[in-house]
Amino acid sequence: MASSVLLSHPLSSQLHLPKRKLLSPTPSRPTKLKNFVLHVAKTDVEGREGSQLVGEDSAVFELSKQKISSWVYFTGILGVVLYVLNVVWIDNSTGFGKVFIDALSSVSDSPEVVMLLLTLIFAIVHSGLASLRDTGEKLIGERAFRVLFAGVSLPLAVSTVVYFINHRYDGVQLWQLQGVPGLHELLWFFFLYPSTFNLLEVAAVDKPKMHLWETGIMRITRHPQMVGQVMWCVAHSIWIGNSVAVAASVGLIAHHLFGVWNGDRRLSIRYGEAFEAVKNRTSVIPFAAILDGRQKLPDDYFTEFIRLPYLSITALTLGAYFAHPLMQAASSRLHW
Repeated sequence: MASSVLLSHPLSSQLHLPKRKLLSPTPSRPTKLKNFVLHVAKTDVEGREGSQLVGEDSAVFELSKQKISSWVYFTGILGVVLYVLNVVWIDNSTGFGKVFIDALSSVSDSPEVVMLLLTLIFAIVHSGLASLRDTGEKLIGERAFRVLFAGVSLPLAVSTVVYFINHRYDGVQLWQLQGVPGLHELLWFFFLYPSTFNLLEVAAVDKPKMHLWETGIMRITRHPQMVGQVMWCVAHSIWIGNSVAVAASVGLIAHHLFGVWNGDRRLSIRYGEAFEAVKNRTSVIPFAAILDGRQKLPDDYFTEFIRLPYLSITALTLGAYFAHPLMQAASSRLHW
């Protein structure tokens, strides 16, 4: 899920736990857990007593298990994807991105309407393909479906982001708070919640999987990407304060709220009672499960964040913030 376009899914490998008692699927759902090993234990992967880990441990990254060849493939695939994206979509002289934006702009002179149309089209394609994942993977395989999913979603995401950057100060000014002392510093903390991700799966070097994560950020909120997107939208709407920012925020928040429902639905279909167990002790609203006692945090919970994937995402998020001038300069040359 792209939005959060920069942050989406775990640099982690599949969780490997010691041999433990498995929870059998219910008779009414005989195939729910077919592709998932459900572990229930009195101690979790760190040996802490009194916990039960049903899902996977988020953001586990073991350097000893990494293959140089896999990362060479990843680098090569990334280079090819970026080259093709530039030629086929981004470059105004050869790509279709500008044609796509011009076609939508011909529908209405209102940048708010175009912004909402871009968000709607991206949401339909992105969530639609995600909903068809099980069927698509059976027809063409996991790797081919991931290539199809990314190949269609990525250009639409780029155009949506570029249009927002280029038109962020168009429209009607609703409020002007940029001169308020300390406001920028306050909104600076509105970072995206980092959702763990496996880059090798994103590039289909490793076979893509639908993971059921449970530790790390998932203890705080089961949908960190939605929470992060809402935080991003609120911060940018307050800072920019015009109708285009509000239109973009309304579209993005609506898409991610749908994604919460759709994501839970797909996990329930895939994992059955395993997902229900994770759902019962996590929450959509941050910290809700912790406050009402459904989620018990281990004493050394903070160590679940001291892992390379989380540190990498934090560095990328900081980098994206400080690279805003470069992003704005690059966007001004695209689809314009």
